[in-house]
Amino acid sequence: MPARVFEETVLPHLDAAFNYARWLTRNDAEAEDVVQDACVRAMRFLSSLRDDDARAWLFTIVRNTWYSRVSRRATVTEATLLDTTRAERPDDGLDPEARLLQQHTVARVRAAVEELPVDFREVIVLREIEGLSYKEIAAVVRVPIGTVMSRLARARERLLAILKPSAAMETLP
Repeated sequence: MPARVFEETVLPHLDAAFNYARWLTRNDAEAEDVVQDACVRAMRFLSSLRDDDARAWLFTIVRNTWYSRVSRRATVTEATLLDTTRAERPDDGLDPEARLLQQHTVARVRAAVEELPVDFREVIVLREIEGLSYKEIAAVVRVPIGTVMSRLARARERLLAILKPSAAMETLP
C-alpha cells in the first residue's frame, strides 16, 4: 500500500524535484544523488505528508537533503557549475536566427541566475520556474512569507542589474 501511495503522490513531481536540486547543486550528477536520497527519505516519512501538497513537501525534503550534504562540506561554494552541455529543447516553430537568439537569451538568464546567492536563487527557481506560491515557498525554505517576498524582490533586482548591462551592450551599433 505505501509503495502505491508513494507512486501516486511523489513520483509525478520527480522531474520538478530534479530541476530544483540541479539549481541548488549546480551539478546534474549531484542533483540526481540528492533527489535519490530525498526519495528514500520521502518514502520513509510518507506518513508525515499532512495535506495534498506533495510537491512542496518533496521540495522541502530535497532542500533539506541538499543542506545536510552541504553541511558535511566546508562551504556551499564547492558546488560545481551547472552542466550547460545538456541539450536544450529549441522551439521548432522559430527560424534559425530566432532560435539562436532564444538560446542566447536562455543562456544569459541561466548564467544570471547562477550568479545569485543561494537564498535568492532558490526562491527565484521555486517561484518563476517551478511556479510555487509564496505560501508554498515559505513552507519549503522555512521562512515567513514576507521574507519570501523580500528575497524575490531583491533577487529580481539583482537579475535585472546583471542582465541590463548586457542588453545595453547588444543594442549598440
